[in-house]
Amino acid sequence: MKPIDIVILTDNRYTNPIERDAYIDNILLEDQLVQDALEAAGFIVKRLAWDDATFDWNLTKYALFRTTWDYFDRFDEFSIWLEKVSRETTLLNSAKMIYWNIDKHYLQDLAKKDVAIVPTYFMEKGDTRSLAEIHKELSWTETVVKPCVSGAARHTYKLNLTNIGEHENIYKELIMKEAMMLQPFMHQIVTKGEISLIVINGKYTHSILKKAKKGDFRVQDDFGGSVHEYQASKEEIEFAEKAVQACIELPIYARVDMIWDNKNKLAISELELIEPELWFRYNHDAATQLAKGIKEINS
Repeated sequence: MKPIDIVILTDNRYTNPIERDAYIDNILLEDQLVQDALEAAGFIVKRLAWDDATFDWNLTKYALFRTTWDYFDRFDEFSIWLEKVSRETTLLNSAKMIYWNIDKHYLQDLAKKDVAIVPTYFMEKGDTRSLAEIHKELSWTETVVKPCVSGAARHTYKLNLTNIGEHENIYKELIMKEAMMLQPFMHQIVTKGEISLIVINGKYTHSILKKAKKGDFRVQDDFGGSVHEYQASKEEIEFAEKAVQACIELPIYARVDMIWDNKNKLAISELELIEPELWFRYNHDAATQLAKGIKEINS
């Protein structure tokens, strides 16, 4: 029997931060809410950085991804660690789910299961076409380009026919190293924002609305975006739960990011299954539901 039931995974910036601000306080609060809920459910819990070299991962039954927010900046290192640790303990969400969700080609799988996504065109690593050529082929005039493996809006650029040339060099560098994706710009991301619905064990728990700051289109707080409480409609809840059911297996937790597309229809922008912010501070019961879900799979 393993001495630790669950390790809550974070990154080393948040294990024992000396300097504190509202951003870090929220991270610590949310991780604590999860830890409290797990301990109330009877689990022995420890919180560690995913890259903690001193810890033997054979000592824990589960490793629960929460705030491992540096993994996409250290992807090669993270991939090696993930391969090793997945043989030593059970990951939540599972290793299979994580490998599927890391690369946004998963959007194609959702579309094949009749889940509406933002129209997406993939440029594979080594593609020699220019951005201008691709836009001409697709007849798209206003778009967003970004890597297929990314987070926190890394190398995410809004393009139009007048500024494509300014981004050709950085795109040429990126496409030689990694696959990229192109999507038509969805105007309501600016006017309405992006909603995130939290789904625990297949069931909706709560939602928030993310808005970009004036003059920007990126809703992430890294770029001045703001978060607002939001009451999801029945249609939005059913849409989110359907998207989660379309995954390769049912995730223990999921964040379904959706927008209203240019035809005013709901569409998935991203499905976050690895280390999404789940805003437990807006609904403490969601942490309890997460703990109950883990208890069920552990029984």
